[in-house]
Amino acid sequence: MSSEIAPAAPSAADIAKIPPSLRTLFFAFAKMSLSGFGGVLVFARRAIVDEHRWMTAEEFNETFALCHFLPGPNIVNLAMVFGARLRGITGGLAAFAGLLVPPMLLITTLGAIYGHFGQAEALRQGLAGVSCVAVGLLASVVFRMLTPLLKKSDIVGLLVMAAVFVAIGLARLPLQEVLLVAVPLSLAITYARIRWAR
Repeated sequence: MSSEIAPAAPSAADIAKIPPSLRTLFFAFAKMSLSGFGGVLVFARRAIVDEHRWMTAEEFNETFALCHFLPGPNIVNLAMVFGARLRGITGGLAAFAGLLVPPMLLITTLGAIYGHFGQAEALRQGLAGVSCVAVGLLASVVFRMLTPLLKKSDIVGLLVMAAVFVAIGLARLPLQEVLLVAVPLSLAITYARIRWAR
């Protein structure tokens, strides 16, 4: 039995030097969106960091964190920010179109089929199975996004992340209030570290 070893996340030296074409951006994001049943983040990180090596793991985490503070769905924001970073506004539009147009056509077709056959028990059980797979994929990508923090032994960053998780996930505090405390705290910690390193 052969064992597959996951490729190491690229370092800054491994990052592709030539930005992808608009066509490549469109098809890369189309592939991500059509693969991403239950969420595209898993496939976006794999494609951007591991497969195409367009970003390091740290850059991906930073860009995705930024996208949380922009209005709209995070993954759509990521497509726009990422595409614009590599190819300007047209790159952002190409990534955006690749992310949304193919699944929009697919979901319109599937919606029509579901309208006719949605009460079938086999279909309902199949959808329940897909949701379990989606949760597993999400847990996997969260672990992989944690890897840069673990490698740096960033105890303070891990503590802040754990506190935010407890506040939102377990204590069910409102997201906006938690972020109003966590974001300035994180910025202050980062600023203090930079000053301390000098």
